[in-house]
Amino acid sequence: MAQKKDGETGKGAASTGTDETRTTIKWDVAKMQTSYANVCNVSSTREEFTLLFGINKTWNPEQRELTVDMSDRIILNPYAAKRLALLLSSVIRQHEERYGVISLETGDIKDTQGNA
Repeated sequence: MAQKKDGETGKGAASTGTDETRTTIKWDVAKMQTSYANVCNVSSTREEFTLLFGINKTWNPEQRELTVDMSDRIILNPYAAKRLALLLSSVIRQHEERYGVISLETGDIKDTQGNA
C-alpha cells in the first residue's frame, strides 16, 4: 500500500490495487487527538478485543503497589485486532532492524487480579 501525505491540509491518502481497481483512502486527521500511554492491557470476548491505555506515574521504583491512571479504551472487532497485531509486528521488526532489539525486562509486578 502506497501512502501519500499532504502536509498543508493534514490529510493523507493511501492507494491499493492495480490501476484498474485502485481504491484511494483519505486519512482525515483534522479531529485527531493524541494521547500518551506507557501501560496497555488487552482483554477479549468472542466478538471484540478491548485495549486499555494508561499512564503509570510512579516515581519510586521500590514501590510495591502501583496505581495506573487509565485514560483510553479502544474496542476492535477480531479482524481489526488481527490486522493491528500484524501491523505492529511489522513496525516493531523494522524498528529493531534500525535501532536494535527492544529489551523487555520482566519484574514481579501483578495487577489487582493477580495477573503478571
